[in-house]
Amino acid sequence: MAKQKTRQIVLDTETTGLSTADDHRIIEIGCVELINRRLTGETFHQYINPERESDAGALEVHGITNESLLNKPKFAEIADDFMRFIDGAELIIHNAPFDLGFLNHELAKLKIKKQRVQDVSTILDTLKLARDKHPGQKNNLDALCRRYDVDNSNRELHGALLDAEILADVYLAMTGGQVSLLLAATESEDNRNSNATKAIKAKKRGTLRVIKANNDEITAHNENLQQLNDVSGGQCVWLRE
Repeated sequence: MAKQKTRQIVLDTETTGLSTADDHRIIEIGCVELINRRLTGETFHQYINPERESDAGALEVHGITNESLLNKPKFAEIADDFMRFIDGAELIIHNAPFDLGFLNHELAKLKIKKQRVQDVSTILDTLKLARDKHPGQKNNLDALCRRYDVDNSNRELHGALLDAEILADVYLAMTGGQVSLLLAATESEDNRNSNATKAIKAKKRGTLRVIKANNDEITAHNENLQQLNDVSGGQCVWLRE
């Protein structure tokens, strides 16, 4: 029997503001598909006319101008395509309550039967996952990129599709064990090298021989000390009681 495929969708959104209580809306959705933890190249990406302006603070974050969205479709026009794309998949979202709140806010306006994302998909919140793995540390996307050596050099502004692609790399690194395995392998290799070096040094050194001075050598040594004492005016430390 063929192994069942695991389908995951890494998702991110950009919005006009921070709260649906103020009727802020989604302006961009970005999704990338994973099948059995491999990127397939399949994406869902859509800019959306929110039918309102973005707050100044939101504009600073995503840089998507109000004017650029005027000719984009409204959420109602892309809702079916979006819901089909995520249907049956596990959604991977960083700070999932934020994105889900906005998506469900948009779906509720349409008054359709399946009006919540959770009705068609399961959810994995990578922010919660990161906090469990790294308690007391910064766990925003930029911090995780640094921790897991994920390239985010193109992320001058937030963008839903770019952030979804970056989050996919972070998620795979965070859950695949690549970092911990690499560190363990490095430490193991260091230990093996260290132990091998110690063994080689011990083998090369062998048992040390102690060679004692004979009477003639002791006499010559004492004569040299006496000469040093005479020259230094009795200050030779080796002849002091």
